[in-house]
Amino acid sequence: LSAMTLRQKVGQLFIVRPEAVTGGAEGYTEVTDGMRAALEQYPVGGFALFTENITGPDQLMAFNDALRDACGIAPFLSVDEEGGPVARLANHHAFDLPQYRNAASVGASGDYRDALVMGDTIGGYLRQYGFNMNFAPVADVNTNPNNPVIGTRAFSSDPEIAARMAGAVADGLLQQGIVPVYKHFPGHGDTAQDSHAGLAVTYKTEGEMRSCEWLPFLEAGALECVMVAHVAAPELTGDRTPATMSHEIVTGILRQKLGFEGLVITDSLEMGAVTESRTSGEAALAALNAGCDILLMPADLPEAFEAVVSAVESGEYPEETLDETVLRILRFKSDSDILRF
Repeated sequence: LSAMTLRQKVGQLFIVRPEAVTGGAEGYTEVTDGMRAALEQYPVGGFALFTENITGPDQLMAFNDALRDACGIAPFLSVDEEGGPVARLANHHAFDLPQYRNAASVGASGDYRDALVMGDTIGGYLRQYGFNMNFAPVADVNTNPNNPVIGTRAFSSDPEIAARMAGAVADGLLQQGIVPVYKHFPGHGDTAQDSHAGLAVTYKTEGEMRSCEWLPFLEAGALECVMVAHVAAPELTGDRTPATMSHEIVTGILRQKLGFEGLVITDSLEMGAVTESRTSGEAALAALNAGCDILLMPADLPEAFEAVVSAVESGEYPEETLDETVLRILRFKSDSDILRF
């Protein structure tokens, strides 16, 4: 940490699509010279790969190796591989991998061992292809039958079953050296909106959420991550601030009341719930001030990056706070065997 420049520190706060560092419109499938040059200016802390970044097994392994080599500090190499409909590899025509119908079908057994095998299986092939982080398990409790985005991605409408299954999937991923990311705190399962398109809202009270939505997130440990959603919870905060940008929810509830010690990641900052009301710079600073550690996929990386740099330089965002966050990220990478000395 003491040897890092300000831009290197700020870079550790970001996980982005590979093409974001150059502003490219199409998905990169290899590291280009332009990307290497851009990483000097925007030395991000990790990458999230999508279907458009993947053409086949050999390409994927080579791409992840090249992304790792292009970074001065070992990056998070992440993907959405929940099983079921959200599986960038298992649902790709170029791969022959075990496929799960959906999380709900696994949760229906009530046997945590089924979920453990699921996590271990997915983690095994993610490790084979060079990943070290998975945006899974879905820890939401599917309590609203009209929910347009969670549904069968959740393990159950029973919070205890959802907690047991999410924890088992995470254990399976950890067994394979893959960092699990529990999502989407404080709970997306009771909403009637899709936060990809606009702000989602839950009207549950703190007591109701403690006994339901938050039970699965209590499974998350110090070497795991929690993704915070663009879900407003007016009964908790008194307003419609998205959880990603609420100090009361991220720091007051997730950190202090629930005691979570791992890394806190925002949901994608290019989603409609954010872009309809905030610039990339505004969203990045709001999430950091709420207590988030990692900013996932801002709509405009240069704008978000420069906004954080400027805020540190002006004292608006104290460099001491930045150092605490970056040190937490570096220690997490070291303890997870991503960063080796």
